[in-house]
Amino acid sequence: MRLEIQCQNRLGLAQEVLNILVGYQLDLRGIEVDPSLNRMYVSFPTVNFEKFQELMAKIRRIAGVEDVKTTAFLPSEREHNELTTLLKTLPDGLIAIDIKANVTVINDAALEALSVAQLDIQGQSLQGMVKGFNFQRWLESDEVLAQTRRFEIHGKRFIADILPVMVPDETGLEILAGAVINLKSESRLGQHMVAFKKGDQESFNTLQANSNLMRKVVREAKKMAQLDAPILIMGETGTGKELLARACHAAGSRAAKPFLAVNCASLPDNVAESELFGYGSNAFAGSTEGKKGIFEQANGGSVFLDEVGEMSTQLQTKLIRFLQDGSFRRVADENEVKVDVRVICTTQKDLPGMVQEGRFREDLFYRLNVLTLTLPPLRERKQDVVPLAEFFIARFAARLGRKVPRLTESCSQFLQQYPWPGNVRQLENALYRAVTLLDGYELEKDHLQLPSYTSDFGYLEQDFDGTLDEAVKRFEANLLRKLYPAYPSSRQLAKKLGLSHTAVANKLRDYGINRKTVKI
Repeated sequence: MRLEIQCQNRLGLAQEVLNILVGYQLDLRGIEVDPSLNRMYVSFPTVNFEKFQELMAKIRRIAGVEDVKTTAFLPSEREHNELTTLLKTLPDGLIAIDIKANVTVINDAALEALSVAQLDIQGQSLQGMVKGFNFQRWLESDEVLAQTRRFEIHGKRFIADILPVMVPDETGLEILAGAVINLKSESRLGQHMVAFKKGDQESFNTLQANSNLMRKVVREAKKMAQLDAPILIMGETGTGKELLARACHAAGSRAAKPFLAVNCASLPDNVAESELFGYGSNAFAGSTEGKKGIFEQANGGSVFLDEVGEMSTQLQTKLIRFLQDGSFRRVADENEVKVDVRVICTTQKDLPGMVQEGRFREDLFYRLNVLTLTLPPLRERKQDVVPLAEFFIARFAARLGRKVPRLTESCSQFLQQYPWPGNVRQLENALYRAVTLLDGYELEKDHLQLPSYTSDFGYLEQDFDGTLDEAVKRFEANLLRKLYPAYPSSRQLAKKLGLSHTAVANKLRDYGINRKTVKI
């Protein structure tokens, strides 16, 4: 039995408690005192109920005793149980050694990682088992400092945090009592890296939003993430549309469900329908079993349709039906399937223009254009360039196991002035190459190896195609689409651009710009 006695700090009080236990011929198994809480704890063998009542009454009559009650553990027993439970449940291996490097404590995870029994290692010297680190020399050194080392035990490789254990002596001076080794195997480190990268990829925190434009996008995206309507993300190549889509999924109620991505541009028409919607058991010669499509596999989660503007007309028709009520039929199957899936689409195409040209279904565009996000190109968010660059440099340096290089002032200015036609992806690739090949610890603009750009002539994208007339029309359509929300009538827009009302009205009609296709 264990008692918790609340009492005053009086000399001789503990002796009076012990005298009562002796009077009942009870062996004292433990006694602890906590002066800060005015508590005393005693442990003794179990007694019958009548004797226990007499005992409690006598202790309560001791001068200075304020309260007595039973307790499940003495403080030291509770601490011991908590420590034991912690050691058993920790997934990483822990080994405690004394000043001679002999093993004093080892948890189950360490025993499993080393493939040894506790009897075979308890009390044994760790020095003879380890290759790559001399524990004895480290413990005997003048200054024993914490270490992080890679070594082998029983032929298995580990990264280990080696931490000295210091305890105070009678004068308060700390003396070395041994060490604790925290072992991490290659597989555990791999699990940590996967979780770390996954968290990075699926979080709004990874989106650099120093510029007002990007802050607005992230603010709107966080609100849209809580809804279930389709999201359409528009932006140039390399702006991070998929990263934003994953962040929207992770921030919503479907975060625990699947997020499946499909690149519409890479799917041939003859397999796209079966990949998205699945097929029945007799869809193909020799097939006896059906297959679930992407939408069925993602039930409860999200489907990410990358470059939806590349989708064939036939597939667009089937997608319209699915967006209407979540139902569809597999290829060569008469049964209807109904699922609960959120659709997130991206495009770098001019969808309104494609609608006007008849290359994209108008009704599908209106169904997708409900919650729309437009990712600005990197050249329009100059405040984000340097923070993005520093983020990429730190990540690449960590992968290479080297000191993080510093961006020089001239390099920072160059990064902000460069137009980045390939956007964030081009910046990331340029910095990866630069950090990988860098010899020193300062990153200059010459290390970036980017195509030259001058303010007089600008920078022409290497993958530019089409005619001058087509390029002019694209520029004209983009400009009108940006101005239209602020000047939502042809007369207002004509006055702003210095053109006739008829000329502007014709251009708006040609490019399919109106109150339905552009949000005001």
